[in-house]
Amino acid sequence: MEIVEYKDKYLEDVKDLLVELEEYIVSIDKDNLDQVHPEYREKMAILDLEEVNKNNGKCYLALENNKAIGLIMGCVFPYDEYDYLDYKCPKRGEITELIVTNKIRSKGIGQKLINKMEEYFKSVGCEYVIVDVFAYNHIGKNFYTKKNYHTRMETMIKKI
Repeated sequence: MEIVEYKDKYLEDVKDLLVELEEYIVSIDKDNLDQVHPEYREKMAILDLEEVNKNNGKCYLALENNKAIGLIMGCVFPYDEYDYLDYKCPKRGEITELIVTNKIRSKGIGQKLINKMEEYFKSVGCEYVIVDVFAYNHIGKNFYTKKNYHTRMETMIKKI
């Protein structure tokens, strides 16, 4: 297994991985708000990769037998022009996607991907890394906790 930077020849693998992640999110969504739209497979990977390119980011792939079995995407988003009013605004990276195909999870691939992204963020001067984790994704939350991430903000929801 090797970690490489994204190349266009792996686009179909990236699409498959993102669909697998979204299907998992849908399966654990107790609020029934998520969906896998019919256009998701064809559009989401392109949108995510454009966001990475536009925001000083990277996409890394875990490859096995020349097939992507995992991916991580991250960006270095700029702050809003008024963020400085109530926030110190240290440079931060944001993990926007992380998936390892469920056929081979728990073999350290996610750790290698996150380590690679954290190395990148450090190399461009980031002091922090943030990630949004779906509240019902206990596997994901446990993974990030083991990597020394902690909750800083929570979004509350109520159906009315």
